Amino acid sequence: MQKIPAKILLLFLISVSVSFAQQPQKLNSVEIYNQIKKLNFLGSVLYLAAHPDDENTRLISYLANDMNARTGYLSLTRGDGGQNLIGPQLRELLGVIRTQELIEARKIDGGEQFFSRANDFGFSKNPDETLEIWDKDKVLADVVWTIRNFQPDIIINRFDHRSPGTTHGHHTSSAMLSVESFKLTNDPKVYPEQLKYVKPWQVKRQFFNPSWWFYGSQEKFDAANKSKFTKLETGVYYTGIGKSNQEIAALSRSRHQSQGFGSTGVRGLETEYLELINGDTPKDRDQLFDGIDTSWNRVKNGKPIGELISTIIAKYNFSNPSASIPDLIKVYTMIESLEDDHWKKLKSEAVKNIIASASGLYLEAVANEQEVTPGSSLKLSLEAINRCTIDMQLTSITTLPDQKTIVQNSVLKNNNDEKINLEIKLPENLEYTQPYWLKEKATVGMYTVSNQEQIGIADIIRQVKVVFNVKINGVEFPFERTVVYKYNDGVKGEMYNFLDIVPEVTTSILERVLIFRDTKSKMVPVKVRAGKDNVSGNLQLELPKNWIISPKQIPFVLSKKGNEQTFYFEVTPPVNPEESTLKSVAVVDGKRFDKDETIIDFNHITKQMVLKPAESKAIRIDLKTNGDAIAYIMGAGDEVPESLAQMGYKVTILKPEEITPERLDSFNVVITGVRAYNTVNALANKQNILFNFVKSGKNMIVQYNTYGKTVTNQLAPYPLKISNDRVTEENAKVTFLAPNHPILNTPNKISTKDFEGWKQEQGLYYPNEYDDAFTPILSSHDKGESAKKGALLVAPYGKGYYIYTGLSFFRELPEGVAGAYRLLSNMISLKQPIEANQDLKQ
Repeated sequence: MQKIPAKILLLFLISVSVSFAQQPQKLNSVEIYNQIKKLNFLGSVLYLAAHPDDENTRLISYLANDMNARTGYLSLTRGDGGQNLIGPQLRELLGVIRTQELIEARKIDGGEQFFSRANDFGFSKNPDETLEIWDKDKVLADVVWTIRNFQPDIIINRFDHRSPGTTHGHHTSSAMLSVESFKLTNDPKVYPEQLKYVKPWQVKRQFFNPSWWFYGSQEKFDAANKSKFTKLETGVYYTGIGKSNQEIAALSRSRHQSQGFGSTGVRGLETEYLELINGDTPKDRDQLFDGIDTSWNRVKNGKPIGELISTIIAKYNFSNPSASIPDLIKVYTMIESLEDDHWKKLKSEAVKNIIASASGLYLEAVANEQEVTPGSSLKLSLEAINRCTIDMQLTSITTLPDQKTIVQNSVLKNNNDEKINLEIKLPENLEYTQPYWLKEKATVGMYTVSNQEQIGIADIIRQVKVVFNVKINGVEFPFERTVVYKYNDGVKGEMYNFLDIVPEVTTSILERVLIFRDTKSKMVPVKVRAGKDNVSGNLQLELPKNWIISPKQIPFVLSKKGNEQTFYFEVTPPVNPEESTLKSVAVVDGKRFDKDETIIDFNHITKQMVLKPAESKAIRIDLKTNGDAIAYIMGAGDEVPESLAQMGYKVTILKPEEITPERLDSFNVVITGVRAYNTVNALANKQNILFNFVKSGKNMIVQYNTYGKTVTNQLAPYPLKISNDRVTEENAKVTFLAPNHPILNTPNKISTKDFEGWKQEQGLYYPNEYDDAFTPILSSHDKGESAKKGALLVAPYGKGYYIYTGLSFFRELPEGVAGAYRLLSNMISLKQPIEANQDLKQ
């Protein structure tokens, strides 16, 4: 495994990388010129924050594109604890999506992306809680590791380390760890195990990047004394690409689609401010790198390189970029002779890819199939074409990871496409494709990554590659290409995916949670999928012995790769309530295959394959329900409808246009999905229909919505205002404010035990102002805070009930939390008593 810096390409050098679902990007003449200018700047900045979407893309774009600095973003987490506006994926699957969104954002703004092993466990109100759930020492070690790898001259923190409790605990923690690292990274006694791979490094300056929201309003920020701040005028216009810096930043920001951060670019003057918190003060306060040598003079024997690059810039021919290639080759050979390991690797890789772009050199390795298994044979189609008049020769091809070299010695004539067909044998021990940080068992606060050299790498690590060894003007260059799969879509045209290494067989229990309300057996469907042709074996389900499974195993035969077949096991639960893990295993030739393949495929990110244990939760639960028919109106995306079906309800997903009095007449309950009133604009015009539905004697349950961004102010038939109140401690003590209310007693007797074992958080965005018609049912709070009473509010309206809840059912139900099922059943079952005006608040 190479060190991280060797794996990092300057992100604008994407002429040789593969984008999702589209052709590889090729740099134009202006972009090549900009990259040559970037060769002559040897300064670097690391921006540091807690989550995807915390980063200031305007500043990252300015540093990377106007100042030409090597610019990185260290996000301590992958955003696993957030909500998802584009699908039902949560937790680690959401983290995979948000990781890819950050990678796509950096492709646009010119930065590079890094992560620590910290797991985004959800909202935290203070850094003490955060650093307790995270392993502080390990996260600090990751910050030090990234700094020693990246070797930034300057670090910029997004958040203020001096203001705990004023923002998300993760935010403040990121700044605190960054500040603590400033004096540690150059100490060889600190994390000495890292020094096998990296050297100590001292950052020159560390800043805090304030913004108006740290001051409470734009007016207060405008009035604040900024005389001691570094001021950067970032509202520049890039004539070569026809975009303002803010327009580039908005495009980058808009990659965060799962969080709803689509942004509109602006133009004109704009200023960013930086407050120095560590290191020496620049003599010219507004020159970020003042006093830091960012020229080739900082590298021993580097001065001639800088002089030659300056000559190349001065003589650059926009009509014929290949005219610069002879001098660029000289730069490459000079860099290769340097002693400095850090800048040698970075700039050597950069100039090599500039040469490829300037010459129109196109190199590609395409597999004939998108998924293959370890040990199989793989056919590759290789393409090499030189589109300039410079002499080139394809001397050899090396396949990875088997390190086999095939001599070619083919002359690459101008615009003469060289195509090579090749078949390789993949190693039997080749690792499956999946996010490397998900391979080992994680804790609530930390992912486990045992390989030190992998820590911090943003993307999936792909092993199957081809190295094209090309001699240009007598100098040999190794160009590494990851093997891809491409096909033609009748509508979209040429489409790309990466090659995935898959197990011979994957299995999937089709229900994530299996609810057993009594001792009756259930038929459990299990899907088997072939990763190769002609695979056969036996499928098994595994549960503790007090669960009865029939049959013990089922034989299967799948003749073609990609074939799927679903089998059914009869599962009988024990008599007493119990929670168990149900595992599906396929046994093929004595080898156990116990992985479930999940594909994440959205248009704005690279297709991802995630392998997780093929498991579900089996719950023998004391749960009573009625047979109410439920209409569910989806919001941002959740898995609550599937959980309702498991409970025995008949659930229909209603589209907004289907919300009519006639359509609702066949339902007893309407439930709106999470953030429905943030994301479904049509609901603003459907409230009267929904309220009349309640008035007629039905129930309406509204799940949480975020503060201040609803499509209508009339969420309820009575006044109700959402706040930022939340209870992040999932096991915070719950007090029953209305213990005699039917919602706590019928048909299930709810006790505080039903709030044990909740995941990530109790609830979020509770209303803090509401009409007297509402009865608050529950009260709880995080440590050191006042009681929050808005978690579950119930109001009679006409003959029915309107219920608003901020409780995190969308997290608890898919996790199989029994108490959440029991309480939700009572909410659905709530009926008004025959006696009018009965006081339920006693």
